[in-house]
Amino acid sequence: MEYTVEEVSPVKRTVNVVVPEEEVNASIQATIALYRRDVEIKGFRKGKVPAAIIEGRYGKKLYSEATQDLLNYHINTILNEMEVTPLGRLDMNPKGAELLEKGKPYEYSFSFEVVPSFDLPEYKGLAVEEEEVVIKPEEVDQVLERMRENSATLTRVDEPRTAQNGDVVMIDFQGYKDGEPLETVKAENFELRLGEGSALESFEAIVTKLKAGEEGSGIVVFPEDFLNKDLAGQEVEMKVTLHAIKTKKLPELNDAFASHAGGCSTMDELRDMITKSYERSRKDLHKSAAQKKLLDELKSQVEFELPPVLVEAHIDQKVETLRQRTEQQGKSLESLGKTPEELREQFREECEDIVKSEIFLMAVAEEEEIKVDPQEVDFMLQKMAMQTGQDFNALKDYYEQNNLMVPLRDRVLQDKAMDLIYEHANVTIVPGEEALAPETSQEAGDEDDA
Repeated sequence: MEYTVEEVSPVKRTVNVVVPEEEVNASIQATIALYRRDVEIKGFRKGKVPAAIIEGRYGKKLYSEATQDLLNYHINTILNEMEVTPLGRLDMNPKGAELLEKGKPYEYSFSFEVVPSFDLPEYKGLAVEEEEVVIKPEEVDQVLERMRENSATLTRVDEPRTAQNGDVVMIDFQGYKDGEPLETVKAENFELRLGEGSALESFEAIVTKLKAGEEGSGIVVFPEDFLNKDLAGQEVEMKVTLHAIKTKKLPELNDAFASHAGGCSTMDELRDMITKSYERSRKDLHKSAAQKKLLDELKSQVEFELPPVLVEAHIDQKVETLRQRTEQQGKSLESLGKTPEELREQFREECEDIVKSEIFLMAVAEEEEIKVDPQEVDFMLQKMAMQTGQDFNALKDYYEQNNLMVPLRDRVLQDKAMDLIYEHANVTIVPGEEALAPETSQEAGDEDDA
């Protein structure tokens, strides 16, 4: 086998391969030998079936396997010799016959994308401003109020009044179209929190006219972009029975609340715990902002072509996330009023910036010979499991089964490279409104000189 490598672009390679007929014949014979060992054909002892009989019976399947086995061997050999890792799938192109043919040479090419090479700028010793951490008392008050809401108890309303925003109601409802009941629009003993936007306004308008024990009806208009296409844009008559009205009773902010809601002895201890938690998360936030300024400054100093396969993969991810979010809101991507192509273009610039960041940080990691231990990848998975409420082992199995462990390892590698840049930077802590990017600081200095 002989091959030549063509550098189509800084991020694309094409390998042209010529296989002599002797190697073609040997590959076909090797596959026939495997078939002879395993197949059973009436009239012949196992392992003694003539090659001609095997070829006649398994023809195209046999030659297809011989071709694939030979290509796999060649590609692995060539990529190892090139010391390169392709990005995405290989684009295979046979030159002439698709499958091997006895007594004939075989030619093919394969193309793939690679990470571009570039010269790293100086990434140590950069100056950057970072916003100081300030936690205001009213921010702690807001957290305490949310904790009160989460600890609220529901009390049945006995007074004869109609339901109102803030109430939690227990209802039955049934939708009708042209007098016929709709099987997909009905529920019994359904708990609804009024005024929180979880139901259509026209539906809540029916409920807020009722008292406990009353029935009512009205027209509900489903939006044109409603996820259920059968209901989108439709007017449905809704009959509602209100069984009970409940109101939230908030607990008092005292030491008992501190113990129950936060595991603290006193309210002062709870406030201190909230403040420290805020300080940690805000410190991480401000550190990330400073890191972004450092990375943006470094990226502005280099130019390189981006591998399309990486950009498109990130766009795919963004579109899928958007699809899931719109469906959770009972809508569809079509409701956004953009074509699939327009949606993809909407994310392109952002995704190109993400890919440039990833490539730059991976280059720093290689330059610094940064390594990632399996335990570090597991720690990242544990954090993700805690944030999403998933089981760690189930999440790890999902990542392993879907070939996501390598991208996750690369993400850890990039984080470590970014931490190295930050640790070697000259970080100045300043009030929030004064925190500027490195290049902006220089511009401000130029203006002062003027």
